[in-house]
Amino acid sequence: MAEQEIGVITRYFDRIGVAAIDITAGSLRVGDTIRIEGQGGELEMAVDSIQLDRAQIEEAVPGQEVGIKVPSPVRRKDLVYKIVD
Repeated sequence: MAEQEIGVITRYFDRIGVAAIDITAGSLRVGDTIRIEGQGGELEMAVDSIQLDRAQIEEAVPGQEVGIKVPSPVRRKDLVYKIVD
């Protein structure tokens, strides 16, 4: 199973369980499987939705900061990897 680093967590919104990701390489699409890794541990999940400026989008590209729903807290500076086959 290969991975590609696609971004970094910039913020976590605890009340709504949303992580803000700065996309730095590659792309992120709804349905992709990602792994978030940092000092707080590791989390693997499928991306159910992506928001940009509170609007739903299907794909995020480098230079965008997007929000995704996460099942557990993440931390600023955690790295985001897309799992590719």
